Amino acid sequence: MKALLCDHYGSAEELAIRDLPDPIPGPGEVVIAVKVAALNFFDTLIIQGRYQTKPAFPFSPSAECAGTISAVGEGVTGWQVGERVAAWLGYGAAREKVAVSADQLIRIPERLDDAQAAGLFVTYGTAMHGLIQRAGLKAGETLAVLGASGGAGLAAVEIGALLDAHVIACASSADKLALAREHGAQEEIDYARDDIRAELKKLTEGRGVDVLYDTVGGELAEPALRSMAWEGRYLVVGFAGGEIPKIPLNLLLLKGCDLRGVFWGQFVARDPAGHRRNMERLLDWAAG
Repeated sequence: MKALLCDHYGSAEELAIRDLPDPIPGPGEVVIAVKVAALNFFDTLIIQGRYQTKPAFPFSPSAECAGTISAVGEGVTGWQVGERVAAWLGYGAAREKVAVSADQLIRIPERLDDAQAAGLFVTYGTAMHGLIQRAGLKAGETLAVLGASGGAGLAAVEIGALLDAHVIACASSADKLALAREHGAQEEIDYARDDIRAELKKLTEGRGVDVLYDTVGGELAEPALRSMAWEGRYLVVGFAGGEIPKIPLNLLLLKGCDLRGVFWGQFVARDPAGHRRNMERLLDWAAG
């Protein structure tokens, strides 16, 4: 089989396509014939050695994939050769076949194509975990999303709308905000032009934001935190802005709000049943 391999840290142009032996499923594993392997922002980091996960060389990028089961290992029940499945691997999916634990598989609904299914785990899985398990987002609550037009932010906009929240998209241009509107945002803030704290206060009629989904960090974090409602939940998702902000802890006291980390990869490892429920619900939504 062919595989896209990283054998030293560097740019995407330095990756190489090579032939490898087909994988053989071990006990509890299946082999997926990969139809689609999805890429995310962190794939550009992992091949440069700038991500918290550092696989041994050589490795393949791509954390998620979709395809059909081509072989089933000893002890695997409930899965058959030929079934359409999607899976989260962490890395290693950019190859023609991959061996994964059967526990990592999700069935693809008939109405969903492989490309759609392959790209749902990282960004949408993070949004599901953040908004459901970490924030406990309720229907009617206000959700503000920083970086609302990026992959992670746009997923949060869509999931927030599906959970019946009032979604405020925050991004740095009119084009980006228009995209967020198309995906379910009801109001918008251009933080390249307007003061985000003043605008969040105005849009919430002074009450503040119930849940804030922050994929950006940097200089936006503190004014956004100052915009939280009483008992609001500020979700730390990522730092696309580059700088990891230093938060004045007195703001949490004054706002009576929470600062909550969203580490989806650890959630998958620590609560696989909860992850499966999220993904089955997500794939049903996507197929609808």
